[in-house]
Amino acid sequence: MTLLAAVRAAWRALLAHPMRSMLTMLGIIIGVAAVITMIAIGTGAQQRVSQQIQALGSNLISVSPGARTASGARISGATNTLTEDDALAIVRELPEVVAASPLSRTTTQAIALNANWPTTVIGSNNDYFAVRDWMLVAGRYFEPAELSGAGKVAVIGQTVVRELFGDADPMDQVIRVNRVPLTVIGVLDHKGQNAFGADQDDVVIVPLATLHKRIQGRPTSRLRSIGTISVKARDAGSMAAAEVGVRELLRQRHRLQPQQEDDFSVRNLSEVLAAQEESTQVMTLLLAAVAGISLIVGGIGIMNIMLVSVTERTREIGLRMAVGARGRDILTQFLIEAVTLSLVGGAIGIGLGALSTWAVAAFAGWQVVLTAQSIVLAAGFSAAVGIFFGFYPAQRAASLLPIQALRYE
Repeated sequence: MTLLAAVRAAWRALLAHPMRSMLTMLGIIIGVAAVITMIAIGTGAQQRVSQQIQALGSNLISVSPGARTASGARISGATNTLTEDDALAIVRELPEVVAASPLSRTTTQAIALNANWPTTVIGSNNDYFAVRDWMLVAGRYFEPAELSGAGKVAVIGQTVVRELFGDADPMDQVIRVNRVPLTVIGVLDHKGQNAFGADQDDVVIVPLATLHKRIQGRPTSRLRSIGTISVKARDAGSMAAAEVGVRELLRQRHRLQPQQEDDFSVRNLSEVLAAQEESTQVMTLLLAAVAGISLIVGGIGIMNIMLVSVTERTREIGLRMAVGARGRDILTQFLIEAVTLSLVGGAIGIGLGALSTWAVAAFAGWQVVLTAQSIVLAAGFSAAVGIFFGFYPAQRAASLLPIQALRYE
């Protein structure tokens, strides 16, 4: 029997019982659809984490104030231990560091024309844009005189532009922040959400002195105190040395004795988000493995139905052998039937998986990525399931003796 004849015979056998064939394929359909959907969701989550890492800035180290003890409890960030001079010393004395931006922030209303919008106001210097890899789409950065003289200028994010100015050009417009008029000198490029879901574009950035003196109205004794220092290492290989250098330098500057704890905390944010990305990859593999179980269940269903088919067609098998069919012809036909069930079920499952992936993206709002690799993987796995679970029934059919098969009732 030729291969084409075996394929035709297999198709006739499957079409003779269409409902049974469809129910047999159901496990494969669900399994393939589940694998494709789970991989798409997991890949989308990984891509989202990668985007957050890129949006955060490359080779980034965050230095925040230390903790203090109150009523027996440690309160993180409750002590103002960092100053603007610490940031200047870090970038000046550590060769592994290319930029260090002192940063303070507050939340208040921004008003322009007839619109107002609650936003985050950040006070920093031009190193902030270098640390965050944040480019301008219009305007310029702060000039030295504006940084030292508490200039009434601001660089704003895309969300603030949309909420305060709509389609109008915000350049050289005036916004009022805590009754302080600020001239818009720059507009930042789009950043999107950060790892915690906050809108990074909802921001007004002003010189650090402007925030402290004019917007917050701080007393002179607290003008140099800051909330955070963002440090950019020279490259990924310098991260560890930069982290150690920042810690040692700040301990020296804060005159801490060897037995004293740090009055600040240093975090490698790239490592934090990279760990998050790794955990997302593990979760994707777990989801795909769980979905793959349904493929195995579907394969077991194929094997059961093929065994039933062999039993039902025992006399047919004996008759074919009696007129000259060889054992390998019988083996080929039944194996083709099993693989056909898997491939047809896999094709339907691919369509269902693509549809469910679209539904998850459209209705749940999740970021999903449907890749050709996941489709090929699911289709290949379904074919492998058909071969693996179809071989035993096919081998059993091929090993029947013609005389015993013809006598079977």
